[in-house]
Amino acid sequence: MSVQPLKLPALLLGVSVLGGCATFSPDGGLDKVTEITRERMAITPEVTRTEQVADEVKRLLGEPLNADSVVRIAILNNRGLQASLAELGIAEADLVQAGRLRNPGFSFTRLAGGGDVEFERKFLFDLMGLFTLSTRSGIERRHFETTQLAVAGEVLRLAQTARQAYFSAVAARQATKYQEQAGSAAEAAAELAKRMADAGNFSRLRQQREQLFHAEMGAESARARRNDANARERLIRQLGLSGAQRKFTLPDRLPNLPASLLPERDIVQKALESRLDLRMARLETDGLAKSLGLTKATRFVNVLDASYLNKSASGGPHLRGYEIELVLPIFDSGDARTAKAEALYAQALHRVAETAVNAESEVNDSYATYRAAFDLARRYRDEIVPLRKSISEETMLRYNGMLIGVWDVLADARQQIAGVNAAIQAQKDFWVAESNLQMSQNGEGAGAMSLAATTGPSGDAGAGH
Repeated sequence: MSVQPLKLPALLLGVSVLGGCATFSPDGGLDKVTEITRERMAITPEVTRTEQVADEVKRLLGEPLNADSVVRIAILNNRGLQASLAELGIAEADLVQAGRLRNPGFSFTRLAGGGDVEFERKFLFDLMGLFTLSTRSGIERRHFETTQLAVAGEVLRLAQTARQAYFSAVAARQATKYQEQAGSAAEAAAELAKRMADAGNFSRLRQQREQLFHAEMGAESARARRNDANARERLIRQLGLSGAQRKFTLPDRLPNLPASLLPERDIVQKALESRLDLRMARLETDGLAKSLGLTKATRFVNVLDASYLNKSASGGPHLRGYEIELVLPIFDSGDARTAKAEALYAQALHRVAETAVNAESEVNDSYATYRAAFDLARRYRDEIVPLRKSISEETMLRYNGMLIGVWDVLADARQQIAGVNAAIQAQKDFWVAESNLQMSQNGEGAGAMSLAATTGPSGDAGAGH
């Protein structure tokens, strides 16, 4: 099996150089993530360092927060997101590694005895690795693309949950302030009732009712302060704030309702075309199909090494040649690996179909909630609250004309308090529903998926070569 001198080692050296050409991208794969997040929410994630972030976060926190500044702070400052961005580096390292051949080896043997000396030099090369290089690189390429989609989903999920935490915190603050005002009015009513009862102008029963109302308003104020504190802490966690950063200012009121709803037409179809979890599922299925092809290709030839030999001995000719070594599939024919790959592929197909069905339902459900929340908040804004205000004004006119007593005014005030609190809650529910609708269009499950789970297919594909 001899060959011409240096032809085989030169060939092996050439493909070894080609196998080492896989390199890292300048941005570590962040460009695709940025493209997705800019298109959907006009946000730009970036791998940051603490000293780079502090000044920007401090500037944003120096003014009353709004939904946009909250998202910006979360993208810059949330350490959980930065940990997710690091997954890009891990996946790209796997991709680069898959594009490189196993390092060649060299062995040298010297044998001496009976006055003779024999030398043997062997150059080892992973021939099977060369044959499967393209397929393995393709599998890791799809894994890398899946990781990019998962990270993009995590960025979008964080942005939406930060917005929701912001709306909840503002609503809790607004409700607390209004509850405190109502509590002050109830305290004044209770004091008036006590004085009138002491003067004999008011029954003890009615006085106790006013005291009860005052006590209930105090309990509601305490509950509102607790909700305010809890909502603020949830927002702090989403933004990754600590220490002096916690002393930020929220606006006194929620944003006004939009003039109109997002259009329902084609919203489901667009979601099915662009949801990240569906794109990830399709990539996974494609990768498993390629993995199945690789498993079948390496079923019977599990390890294949080529070696260049150079041998010399005292008084003898200089010998050159090569040898090929392979593992015989006597005990393991590879059928188990092939069966597993086929089962994984069938499983992935069913999961893609399930994900599509669930996606359609989630978008429809989110839009129905969004529309209902808008209608409810608008009804409070356009009808219930204005009517409550009009009734209150009419009640005061009748009271000033001595047509009704103070207790009628106080009873009306209680109803107005309940109406305003319900209006605040309805407005907050709308903005939360709007964020949920956007998450359903992006694929809420995409960001929530474990990024580590995306490594499964390639790991099985590479086993056995």
